[in-house]
Amino acid sequence: MRSSPLPRMSRRGRVTIGVLVGVFVLFTLLGWGVQAWTDWLWFEEVRYTQVFTGVLVTRLLLFLAIGVGLGLFVGGNLWLAYRLRPALRPHSLEQATLERYRMLLTPRIGTWISVTAAVLGLFAGLSAQSRWNQWLLFRNGGDFGVKDPEFGVDIGFYVFQLPFWRYLLGVGFTAVVLALLGALAVHYIFGGVRLQGVGDRMTNAARAHLSTLVAVFVLLKAIAYVLDRRAMLLEYNEGAKLYGAGYADVNALLPAKEILAYISVVVAIAIIVFSNAVMRNLVWPGIALALLGVSAVAIGGIYPWAVQTFEVKPSARDKEAPFIERSIGATRAAFGLGDTNTTGYAANNLTPPASLATDTSVVPNVRLLDPQLVSETYTQLQQVRGFYDFGPKLDIDRYSVANKTSDYVVGVREINYSELTQNNWINRHTVFTHGYGLVAAPANQVVCGGQPYFVSGFLGEKAQEACSSQAEQIPATQPRIYYGERMEEDDYAIVGQSDKTRNAEFDRPTPTTGGEQYYTYTGEGGVEIGSFTRRLLYSIKEQESNFLLSDAVNDNSRLLYVRNPRDRVEKVAPFLTLDGDPYPAVVGGRIQWIIDGYTTAATYPYAERVNLQTETADELTNRGTFQLARENVNYMRNSVKATVDAYDGTVRLYEFDETDPVLKAWNKAFGGDLVLPKNAIPAELAEHFRYPADMFKVQRNLLTKFHVTDPGDFYSGQDFWQVPNVPDAPDSGQKQPPYYLFTQFPGQAQPRFQITAAVTPNGRQNLAALISGSYVDGQPKLEVLELPDQTRVSGPVQVHQQMTNNANIRQQLNLLSSNQAQVQYGNLLSLPFGDGMLYVEPVYVKSNQQDAYPLLQKVLLSYGDGGSYVALADNLTDGIKQLVDQGKRAGQGTAPPPGGTPPPPGGTNPPPLTGELAAAAERVQTAIVEVKAAQTSGDFERYGRALKALDEAMTAFQQAQQTAGPAPTPSGSPAAPSPTPSG
Repeated sequence: MRSSPLPRMSRRGRVTIGVLVGVFVLFTLLGWGVQAWTDWLWFEEVRYTQVFTGVLVTRLLLFLAIGVGLGLFVGGNLWLAYRLRPALRPHSLEQATLERYRMLLTPRIGTWISVTAAVLGLFAGLSAQSRWNQWLLFRNGGDFGVKDPEFGVDIGFYVFQLPFWRYLLGVGFTAVVLALLGALAVHYIFGGVRLQGVGDRMTNAARAHLSTLVAVFVLLKAIAYVLDRRAMLLEYNEGAKLYGAGYADVNALLPAKEILAYISVVVAIAIIVFSNAVMRNLVWPGIALALLGVSAVAIGGIYPWAVQTFEVKPSARDKEAPFIERSIGATRAAFGLGDTNTTGYAANNLTPPASLATDTSVVPNVRLLDPQLVSETYTQLQQVRGFYDFGPKLDIDRYSVANKTSDYVVGVREINYSELTQNNWINRHTVFTHGYGLVAAPANQVVCGGQPYFVSGFLGEKAQEACSSQAEQIPATQPRIYYGERMEEDDYAIVGQSDKTRNAEFDRPTPTTGGEQYYTYTGEGGVEIGSFTRRLLYSIKEQESNFLLSDAVNDNSRLLYVRNPRDRVEKVAPFLTLDGDPYPAVVGGRIQWIIDGYTTAATYPYAERVNLQTETADELTNRGTFQLARENVNYMRNSVKATVDAYDGTVRLYEFDETDPVLKAWNKAFGGDLVLPKNAIPAELAEHFRYPADMFKVQRNLLTKFHVTDPGDFYSGQDFWQVPNVPDAPDSGQKQPPYYLFTQFPGQAQPRFQITAAVTPNGRQNLAALISGSYVDGQPKLEVLELPDQTRVSGPVQVHQQMTNNANIRQQLNLLSSNQAQVQYGNLLSLPFGDGMLYVEPVYVKSNQQDAYPLLQKVLLSYGDGGSYVALADNLTDGIKQLVDQGKRAGQGTAPPPGGTPPPPGGTNPPPLTGELAAAAERVQTAIVEVKAAQTSGDFERYGRALKALDEAMTAFQQAQQTAGPAPTPSGSPAAPSPTPSG
């Protein structure tokens, strides 16, 4: 009796393995079941169960359809290969070796095939279920109403249909390759294919089977060539450095793909015919495949390369011009740049006008509070308890108080659980459950030595602090914050008491009495967990026994979880890309978080493809804002405004872009009523909508190139712009963040709440344009104020350096900063005014003492080219007055003094200098001339030496001044040179 080819496992071993597998499956299924059940309860709480069921059912159907389909196809071919095995096999050493495998497989061949097919189907199904979003768009997508410029096909095909067709084609290739390899293995094991012995190496049945699979593969390749023709409109064009098919693609590669598709069909037919009907061998099919490969290289590779090299490159500007025009048009359409209003702004006035002192539209609304810097100030002055926190960055919104609309810096007082003195389970999850109050201060006002003037969010009935308003100016009838940005994933809260007379939740301290108030949640938010089943369920989910053991969990308890507003919206609308900066607003007496939602796509023909994470990163990323995912897109719309109630967690999705086909497809996929129509937006809520920051960053970055609409100019790239670095830290490589302002720009009928950014010419530092985004009658509006090419107006980095390097200003700043304090610079604001440019930069001072916070101490101002008229003042009013006075003296023929220093007495013409003072003044003049020459040359090393020499000359002049007594400042003060080369 022959021994078994493989040793048999003992009964005990089989039982042990069975138990281990069973336990693993049980716990896996238990984990999945608990997660699914708790997810259902959460979606039921927020009343968006259609999202849960829609996604779950779609995943299951795709898993079954693709998994079962691929498994059946592969398993069927394995079974067919077994059934086509030859009855007799010639004796050979090879066949004798294979006999042991045949003995192992044959008794349970059905089981082996089923297991193999099931495993492959499982992996295929797991991969397929992640494509639920592509399938839903494929099924529910409509038309864009715009056709591509090459084939005349609606854009909807590329956005909704093409991605899923390409995925199905990939599944087809995978299934055929797996079936071919599996069938070849079975044929080999059972003798249908031999490597040794006399006679044919392959039986007729095996040859027919395998050649058919090869033919199917080639036919799929023909389909791939057809789809590739459409997908070429999405590829990168090296010739034009843009996306979309270029000259060589359209005139060489597109015809080549079509020819290769026909050749593939012919080769597939030849494989079947010659392998089975004519010659019954693999010689001619092999030749056909080889010819297909040669054709792919020659027609699809060499020919387009030759056209690109010898026809396009010598005259690329002309050849690529029509295709560059296509890319410009598609990009502007895909990212909402088509309606950008570009107007010229001469900025030819370099002297501060007298109207600065009497202006009522721009100057009074200048924002001095920097939401990033004053966050520490809010925390220290409005914290009251050490566990309250406002986060690393506050937000900017506008409110109408006493019939006047102004910017306000707003933040919510949230719980920072890491700062709890007793950070145990009871305190973390049942006592300290919520924050309290939206704290706001006017953005253009400071009091009490540089502090914000707080007007809301007080913990008592009235504010007792003299530096705050005495009553709530932005009242919230429900100020409690159960849902906020500071909430982490495990920061769930258990609320509700069985004893209605006993409040267990810490509500707020009462500064007037020094006591504390407690509270019991009365909202509808959260999942009821009063029953034993619910407690057990969440005990397993959170791996926490206190759900079952603690008296804090009772019959009236509710569990609040997924408490971060952004996470909450992301769970409700997983098809949206969310802005990284949610912000709170008081609407109808309740605090609402507002989150902007974007619909995106990556298959818009000819549109530029950008990476959202890269394009939206700047100095504030991960410092109070969320970093976006590394997602490549070439279509983007701010289609949804979402709100989350800070008290009960209610989520609402409002349609904002009524023309977006992508949002319409998603809304249809989830029943048609997932997103509320635009006319359902409350008017009070709409007043707090703002142009979203991340959308604006993407559009701003694209406009640095795509403001150029002439193909020839675009190809040369001479008029491209760039986003400047952070003005006070240009070497950091971080981009200057855009900033929100309530102001009026030239051409605007009245002040608007708008987001603004300055851009400079590519490779230079002077100002090129101001880009702003705002809402007009509820519609987004992008505007560009473009300066002349040879403007003398400096850009943000230059202006900051010019202001801070001014000798008098530098001396005052040095007095502010010492070993006991540090100077911090706020937002550098670029404000067009009076046919010129006004720059304003707040200066904060922060003591090095423990728990110190920044205080606004000074304001830097500049007008004109950035260096001629500068001022450092205690407040904006004094700074404006200094600039206007400098402008008046310039009009009278007197050079403006540096940094707003008062003019010398005795008239406009200073007395001549003598002795050492004259020599020192001459040295200053020589240094100024060298600085200007170095600036013109663009030699940074020479420029650095010149600045050092100027600083030494100024020091020597000041020493000579002190020795000689009061004397006038030398004509042509150090404020005259521009401290940064302009290019």
